[in-house]
Amino acid sequence: MSSAPEPRVRLATAQDADAVFRLLTGFATTYRPDPDRFTAVTFPEVLRAAAEGRAEFLVADQQSRVVGYAYAARIPTLFAGGTVLELLELAVDAPLRGHGTGSRLVREVQHRARQAGDAEVTVPTRRAADFYRRLDFTETATYLKWPSPPRP
Repeated sequence: MSSAPEPRVRLATAQDADAVFRLLTGFATTYRPDPDRFTAVTFPEVLRAAAEGRAEFLVADQQSRVVGYAYAARIPTLFAGGTVLELLELAVDAPLRGHGTGSRLVREVQHRARQAGDAEVTVPTRRAADFYRRLDFTETATYLKWPSPPRP
């Protein structure tokens, strides 16, 4: 009996849009992703930000099927004396959770942060705090947010 090979982490491409949207709909708890806006605006903008070095956008694929993704935005800061890479989204297919795919994606984000000279990698989460602690993250702040009213 053979098991499936471990997912490999690679840069996201335009061809990954449908798979990322599928994962996103399982990840988003506060927002309901709009498929038209995703296709026309947000997915292309995230790809552009990654191509320009303003973000990291990675997918994990297993046998040519995307099974996870990570999106982190690079933010210039004054307090850190450089850029901070904020890991905003990490999603893995439910059957693969707990088997190292998410950890593999996060480790690659950390590696890319080191290569880029980012001051730190941050993650705004409470729900997955234990997962990130196992990957050497420490709790330093609580996120507060103000939801901007919808555009007319």
